[in-house]
Amino acid sequence: MHSGVQGGNMLIKAGVDISRLKREIRRSLNEVEDIYNQHAEDLIITSTYDGNHTPGSLHYANDAYDIRLPDNNEREIKKEIGVALGIRFVVLLEANHIHIGYDPKL
Repeated sequence: MHSGVQGGNMLIKAGVDISRLKREIRRSLNEVEDIYNQHAEDLIITSTYDGNHTPGSLHYANDAYDIRLPDNNEREIKKEIGVALGIRFVVLLEANHIHIGYDPKL
C-alpha cells in the first residue's frame, strides 16, 4: 500500500564534503533522509567541517553536519530525528538549519 507521500532526495550543497564524516555520524544520514522522505522534503546537507562553527564544535572533529530546514513541520521533524538517533546525538534547531552531531561522551 502506498501512502501517497512522495519522498524527497538527499542533496549536498556545492562545496560541502561529506567524505570525512566519521562512521557513526555518517550512518545517521540514512535515518535523517528517511524522516525527510516521510515528510516529502528534500534533505540538503549544508555544512560539515567547512564554514564557521563555535570553537570545539563537533563539526571540526568530523562528527557533525547541518541540514537545511524543511519547508514545513521543522519542530516535529527535529523531534523525530532526535528520537530516531538516540541519546549520543545532539539535534538542535537553529535559526536557519538543523544541527546534528554525534558525541560519544553522551
